Amino acid sequence: VLLPRKKFIFHYKNVRWARGRHETYLCFVVKRRVGPDSLSFDFGHLRNRNGCHVELLFLRYLGALCPGLWGYGGTGERRLSYSITWFCSWSPCANCSIRLCQFLSQMPNLRLRIFVSRLYFCDMEDSREREGLRMLKKAGVQITIMSYKDFFYCWQTFVARKQSKFKAWDELHTNSVRLARKLNRILQV
Repeated sequence: VLLPRKKFIFHYKNVRWARGRHETYLCFVVKRRVGPDSLSFDFGHLRNRNGCHVELLFLRYLGALCPGLWGYGGTGERRLSYSITWFCSWSPCANCSIRLCQFLSQMPNLRLRIFVSRLYFCDMEDSREREGLRMLKKAGVQITIMSYKDFFYCWQTFVARKQSKFKAWDELHTNSVRLARKLNRILQV
């Protein structure tokens, strides 16, 4: 099931003041190396449900999305390797960042990249959310602000666009640059 166009634009629009956006959407691509020259992949999207943050919801579905991630039960058996890419409407909160770091510390065969449209509660210099993003970076997660090409990719991949072309909103580029600079400052500390 693809995201409706209006829902994607509303929740992913990287506006400075994101009023009324109380949900986090997460579009994902899961890739698994099948052989030396081939990959298998799956994709989809999730949003917060029943008070459960979307990042933790994704971890609940991980077993179904990534068979063999934990191995198949044999002693000394090699686990399958996965590369997961998220495109999130908000960056993870502090608690989700902590849980993700704990999970990733047990999964050396999983690589996670996170592209975010907006930064969640990162305006205060000493916010827990900023520290959570730094923890994710230390855990090996690549965190990046979405740019035009990322929004375009999401539009092409996850949105029920009915042949309509992606049209950048006013200040998409300016806001991406501003947020990327802010994220870089957060991650430098």
